[in-house]
Amino acid sequence: MTTHKPDIILLFSTRLLRLFAYGFLSVVLVLYLVQDGLPDQQIGLLLSLTLLGDAGVSLWITTSADRIGRRKMLVLGSLLMVLAGIVFILTRNVFLLIAAAILGVLSPSGNEIGPFLSIEQASLTQLVPDRRRTQVFAWYGMLGSFATALGALIGGGLAHGLQARGLTPLVSYQVILMGYAAGGLLLACLFLCLSPAVEVPRNLSAMKSSQLDSFRGAEPHAGSSPSSPQDQPPRRFLGLYKSRQVVFKLSVLFSLDAFAGALIVQSMVAYWFNLKYGTDVAVLGMIFFGANILAGLSALFAARLAAKFGLINTMVFTHLPSDVMLIMVPLMPTFLSTIFVLLVRFSLSQMDVPTRQSYTMAVVAPDERSAASGVTTIARSLGAALSPSLSGLFLTIPILFGAPFYLAGGLKIVYDVLLYRSFKALKPPEET
Repeated sequence: MTTHKPDIILLFSTRLLRLFAYGFLSVVLVLYLVQDGLPDQQIGLLLSLTLLGDAGVSLWITTSADRIGRRKMLVLGSLLMVLAGIVFILTRNVFLLIAAAILGVLSPSGNEIGPFLSIEQASLTQLVPDRRRTQVFAWYGMLGSFATALGALIGGGLAHGLQARGLTPLVSYQVILMGYAAGGLLLACLFLCLSPAVEVPRNLSAMKSSQLDSFRGAEPHAGSSPSSPQDQPPRRFLGLYKSRQVVFKLSVLFSLDAFAGALIVQSMVAYWFNLKYGTDVAVLGMIFFGANILAGLSALFAARLAAKFGLINTMVFTHLPSDVMLIMVPLMPTFLSTIFVLLVRFSLSQMDVPTRQSYTMAVVAPDERSAASGVTTIARSLGAALSPSLSGLFLTIPILFGAPFYLAGGLKIVYDVLLYRSFKALKPPEET
């Protein structure tokens, strides 16, 4: 841990900077597109294509990172952030915006998007011992949520302040986009400072995963390891070989969860509040500042629960109450009661995030970690890709105005039940 401290600090720093940039942009992104003249359905389509494009680009980057180099791929992802920000500033052409959304990296929700999370967590996993992995991921998630919260607060406040000084809403939102592009450039510089310790080790130790063999229905070879002649790994698919079946099962479930979550991305929720209550952009920034602070704290508390009850139990049984709160949001009669339920939901919503990420890293081979995290993250992006367009459609139909919340909460409950039934028997090394 001490030897790798500079790399750990750098990886936490890049997480903070990136999530600040995502939060900075997320509160105003949909409002900017509205000012740009795009109708609600086109905005929803654009956000869906943003997530879909991210899935394709991130799939290639993350499944190649362990082979080509993790640092190189992280720098490439940062430059795609810069590309997206610049194009959104310079053009109002919907086709160019769609191209930038597909090829670049933008976060409509303020949450993590792109190839960064997968590669960073694969690197962190080999820099810290197993018993500290979930705790490190919890701090990593909490600080990221704080950064998103601060970004949302400053982004909303800056846009409001610029408009108060006489700038048009459109120009004030373009200033936010300039800041986002600058953040991507600084991010690339930080990634260049990482040491070779974040790359895949040349001499991989045998994986402690006899459970993985039994879960796949295969008999482990006695006395053999992934590098022994009688047990050479087969040809990789998407960077995976030994862990392929487990990763694909997780991916299907994670995509269902992501589809549900993307129905209520932060940009769309901000727009929903603006439509229903006429909420000002500065107030929206403060709301999501508080919400993300609570989400970050919930992620930190999850590490303690996981140490006592296990990763899968913590993922499922903290997520279910959050799902119920989500369904209740549009049922609240007043602005204040709606905010209260939303904040309660955020206080529970992120407990499954560090546990989910830690679990994925724990049950795969060391040289499959970037790919495993990448494939599951891409599955989440693909699952989420259609959701914003559905939300945009729902918001145009008065009778379906609350449908995104109802559908998201219900599908998340289904996800939790299926996850528990499928993976309660597969334990990470620290729980066996």
